[in-house]
Amino acid sequence: MTLEKPGEGATMLRTFTLLLFCAGLSLGVTPMAVMPSQPELWIESNYPQAPWENITLWCKSPSQISSKFLLLKDKTQMTWIRPSRKTFQVSFPIGALTQANTGLYRCCYWKETGWSEPSKVLELEAPGQLPKPIFWIQTETSPLPGCNVNILCHGWLQDLVFMLFKEGYAEPVDYQVPTGRVAIFSIANMTPESEGVYICRTHIQMLPTLWSEPSNPLKLIVAGLYPKPTLTAYPGPIMAPGESLNLRCQGPIYGMTFALIRLEDLEKSFYLKRPIKNEAYFFFRALKIHDAGHYLCFYYDGSYRGSLLSDILKIWVTDTFPKTWLLAQPSPVVQMGQNVSLWCRGPVDGVGLALYKKGEDKPLQLLDTTSIYDDTSFFLNNVTSSDAGIYSCHYLLSWKTSIRMTSHNTVELVVVDKPPKPSLSAWPSTVFKLGKAITLQCRVPHPVLEFCLEWEERATSPKFSVDGDFIISNVEGKGAGTYSCSYRIEAHPNIWSHRSEPLKLMGPAGFLTWNHVLNETIRLFLVIQLVALLFVVLWIRWKCRRLRIREAWLLGTAQGVTMLFILTALLCCAISFAGLCTGVLTEETEIIMPTPKPELWAETNFPLAPWKNLTLWCRSPSGSTKEFVLLKDGTGWIATRPASEQVRAAFPLGALTQTHTGSYHCHSWEEMAVSEPSEALELVGTDILPKPVISASPPIRGQELQIRCKGWLAGMGFALYKEGMQEPVQQLGAVGREGFFTIRRMEDKDEGNYSCRTHTEKRPFKWSEPSEPLELVIKEMYPKPFFETWTSPVVTPGSRVTFNCSTPHQHMSFILYKDGSEVASSDSSWASLGASAAHFLIISVGIGDGGNYSCRYYDFAIWSEPSDPVELVVTEFYPKPTLLAQPGPVVLPGKNVTLRCQGAFQGMRFALLQEGTLGPLQFRSASGNSADFLLHTVGAEDSGNYSCVYFETTMSNRGSYLSKPLMIWVTDTFPKPRLFAEPSSVVPVGQNVTLWCQGPVQGVGYILHKEIEATSVQLWGSTSNDGAFPITNISGASIGRYSCCYHPDWTSLIKIQPSNTLELIVTGLLPKPSLLAQPGPMVAPGENMTLQCQGELADSTFVLLKKGIQEPLKQQRPNGYRADFWMPAVSSEDSGMYSCVYYLDSAPLAASNHSDSLEIWVTDKPPKPSLSASPGTVFKLGKDITLQCRGPLPGVEFVLEHDGEEAPQQFSEDGDFVINNVEGKGIGNYSCSYRLQAYPDIWSEPSDTLELVGAAGPAAQECTVGNIVRSTLIVVVVVALGVVLAIEWKKWPRLRTRGSETDGRDQTIALEECNQEGDLGTNTNSPSSVSQGTSVEQPVLI
Repeated sequence: MTLEKPGEGATMLRTFTLLLFCAGLSLGVTPMAVMPSQPELWIESNYPQAPWENITLWCKSPSQISSKFLLLKDKTQMTWIRPSRKTFQVSFPIGALTQANTGLYRCCYWKETGWSEPSKVLELEAPGQLPKPIFWIQTETSPLPGCNVNILCHGWLQDLVFMLFKEGYAEPVDYQVPTGRVAIFSIANMTPESEGVYICRTHIQMLPTLWSEPSNPLKLIVAGLYPKPTLTAYPGPIMAPGESLNLRCQGPIYGMTFALIRLEDLEKSFYLKRPIKNEAYFFFRALKIHDAGHYLCFYYDGSYRGSLLSDILKIWVTDTFPKTWLLAQPSPVVQMGQNVSLWCRGPVDGVGLALYKKGEDKPLQLLDTTSIYDDTSFFLNNVTSSDAGIYSCHYLLSWKTSIRMTSHNTVELVVVDKPPKPSLSAWPSTVFKLGKAITLQCRVPHPVLEFCLEWEERATSPKFSVDGDFIISNVEGKGAGTYSCSYRIEAHPNIWSHRSEPLKLMGPAGFLTWNHVLNETIRLFLVIQLVALLFVVLWIRWKCRRLRIREAWLLGTAQGVTMLFILTALLCCAISFAGLCTGVLTEETEIIMPTPKPELWAETNFPLAPWKNLTLWCRSPSGSTKEFVLLKDGTGWIATRPASEQVRAAFPLGALTQTHTGSYHCHSWEEMAVSEPSEALELVGTDILPKPVISASPPIRGQELQIRCKGWLAGMGFALYKEGMQEPVQQLGAVGREGFFTIRRMEDKDEGNYSCRTHTEKRPFKWSEPSEPLELVIKEMYPKPFFETWTSPVVTPGSRVTFNCSTPHQHMSFILYKDGSEVASSDSSWASLGASAAHFLIISVGIGDGGNYSCRYYDFAIWSEPSDPVELVVTEFYPKPTLLAQPGPVVLPGKNVTLRCQGAFQGMRFALLQEGTLGPLQFRSASGNSADFLLHTVGAEDSGNYSCVYFETTMSNRGSYLSKPLMIWVTDTFPKPRLFAEPSSVVPVGQNVTLWCQGPVQGVGYILHKEIEATSVQLWGSTSNDGAFPITNISGASIGRYSCCYHPDWTSLIKIQPSNTLELIVTGLLPKPSLLAQPGPMVAPGENMTLQCQGELADSTFVLLKKGIQEPLKQQRPNGYRADFWMPAVSSEDSGMYSCVYYLDSAPLAASNHSDSLEIWVTDKPPKPSLSASPGTVFKLGKDITLQCRGPLPGVEFVLEHDGEEAPQQFSEDGDFVINNVEGKGIGNYSCSYRLQAYPDIWSEPSDTLELVGAAGPAAQECTVGNIVRSTLIVVVVVALGVVLAIEWKKWPRLRTRGSETDGRDQTIALEECNQEGDLGTNTNSPSSVSQGTSVEQPVLI
């Protein structure tokens, strides 16, 4: 291998590489991330202080249950366990650890495709020792300096103490006592001081002297500065031993030194190469096996400032290709007509793959390296019996090599012809309504012999049906549950299909609406109040008879009850005002959409005699349709066709014969459901056109009525007939497959039976059979309801849509229609007063849910007129259109503007939308692929963002994406644009800058002007919305003042105003100035500051700049050599990095170099410093610790404070403080702060506290006198509380007796005369009488 090995420079460069990475590389085996399929292995023991006395190994799969687990020892001995049931984890008892049990252990679990990859290696050493931990690293951020790093240490056992050691330090640098088996050591803000070699050790908490063996060492190295290079291999990354290989490392900068590293051996495989321009070649003359591995490269300059690492390139050196594996998804056993994916993967990256079938020499399909990285697989579409066979995949090389191809695993693809599982749906929904049943519909796209319905919750006998409909009632709540169905076909009556997906039916209690619950709660509350009032009245009467309660107390009780009922009435009225107690019924009904109905039509290439060659087409509005099925007379299964990209299928019939006559309809078959049948197409003869279908909405007196005649074939004429008339009442020319006849004003004379016929376009006409008759009868109807959507009717898939149908009439039921078919209903509620309304809800709109919606309401006998339709458009199916304004997007008030929406397809319907409005402004149907929307006499209110969408009306209003918004300005003056420079208007000579002219008006060009020049510098057209004017390699000729303005490409009287003026200053032409701050770089908010910029030439203009701001802050032309920039009442926003430049009056804008940056701090207190300890925060016996306090400002004095001491610990100018631990006085929490020598009275914020611990470690810190005092005080308080509680407990019986006597007296006092009708001269000499008499004389407050 002809590579340059470094000599003395290698040591320097290797030291540099330690600052180049932010990733962990093991010195032994490179630690890899745990794959999701890798199991976890750990140890459990019932002897925590001596775990080797009884050991049990546990193996756990990460994400799935398994039926078999395998334990490997030293890669040879195997123990496997088959648990009684599938589980996530199993145990392998080892017992006492002996010499025979020591070794390397791993475990695997069984997956569907074979054994998983093994777990991490567990090393059991001699008895009396803890297992050796494993050590790896995980980066939290991208590989840059200052990133955070997590180092993970796995100890295999619970309740261990984890210690992190660093090479060169005798004591641990960190420790963890986690609750699990893994400790995470975090290194925040990686710096060069953080690099080094780390190891991890563990010990038992109760036995700190029992340590494990050290883990494998881990080296940390840190990130780079220049952009990363690219590393490529020639002729390829996979070569045989002895062949030559060239690795090319290419960067963007010339003259750099390049270096190549192999990650598997970082210390020994470090190669340097002088560049050829901006690249270097590393040549391997004769490859060896040990040259294989992961390579990366970087480059660096003479100061050892290096680039980021290139992407890792894996080099394979082998004489035999590794074996590939092939997997069939979803299964190697596939049904005829379905699709299957063959996933081919191997361990070699950067190589293409080829799919072969046994018995064929050429590959069936190829995958290049890009497809493999995109996780693409081989795909077999619509498999047949010819696709069955044995498949394998091989590597596909694009270069020559002597590597031998090994055998590959194979997959046998079996194609079976088994009926698919059916779909199960519920009508009208899956929720029972009171007193109503649900019909379960089991459907498949072909004829069956019998359907079977099973109830999963109950072991009852299944139900059977020929048509697949099962009626389920909910008597006594016994209908709710989970159902599934299956079927059998006539050809194989003993074979039942797979069961359908389960469908759950729920009772009405599970889906009570909020309004219903609230109404029932209010009713129950009123009933409780009435019952409570009754009991109160009875209680008062009973008390009055016995005790004669005072009238005042009775009045107070009555007032309380009255107030309670008043509050109840107010509450009910408030709820009633909200429409919840009484008023509008707001019941929400979820719309359970069936699978969208497909469209069926016919096409022919003989327009004068279509029956000579007829093809039936079926098209579905759903994008998830898999197949189409054409049925004849409801039973005869004609054919099945897969869905094309246009979601349609053709069924060629050829020349019509008598066998073709009958009624046809088609279904679309999705993955889990079958659609409703299309409208029936009836072929009645061999030389007769298909029979048309006639339909119309209910006729309304005095209103227009449209009668629809569907003729199935395009280019046909239409004729409308009325019963009793020989001649047609209306005729239409060739207008497509449908014709619409209009009755302008429906009257009684227009009632009757109507039919329609179709005919060929040219004479002599060939006619179809008449359609079935349509009876038009004018009936008395309620007025049409109010129908709207709560949001815009133009929605995206997945949106929530609520239709509101309301009427002033009470107790009405509502029906929701989609394209003339009923899709949902809402029953009337007699408990609600006032107007009726129903809310129909689509929780998640699908592509097939679009269409024309309307609603009607009815009572027992009378229906309402249909509501006005709402066109629901579901977008994001077709490509988005473009919206343009003619003549332009800026319009004078009172003028007209035309918005043209340009789509991708013809025959669509277009809608115009404005931001802020609920629904579309205008609709337009177009025969071409564009539509024009006229905004007439626009005003200021017409300004805003507009967009458009197009959709097809025959297939569920499937629409396009919304166009890009177009802003329309109604004004007499163009808005003023803004001119700015990136990255700044102050640019060093030789650099590039882009001048941006941007304004709010879109679709308009810009023009750039330079002062003192008659013509514009550049003209930018209107083909883009960004006005970018790049200036490359800037020089003195680019200096000047610039402005820009709009440049419309149409004639307009609208005024155009220029932008702001931009001064382009070019630096690097004069010596740099100096910048100082007075009184200093740090000031308090609200104070004044002066920045002094000192130049070397007189008669100059000085410019003040701030980092992060594109434009100059201030400009000043002083009389001398210095400019003073006064900054009054500064605030925190004025903090930052400042610089200045100057230029001569004789050469304006040709400026000097930037001054040195000056950082300004605007704060009451200086920023807090950082505090660190060297060599660590743990005292070693007889050794001191140096605390280092560092701040961002120069010229400061530091002070160190120790918790518990009032006076500061130490003062220092360099920030270093030496702490000793004599008599344990050095441990505790420390913090530091500083003050500026110029402002000795202003101290900074204290730093974060830093804790120093004793030599015994954090687990055994000294028990200080303060801790003893606190513990003693807590014990004294607890004992005192216990004594007080005991004394009070002993007093309790006496207090209870005394309380009962007092209650007797109070009761006697509270009552006056118990019975006024008794004898007033009754003897009162008894003890009770004496007691009563005594108590009456006491003053009592009532």
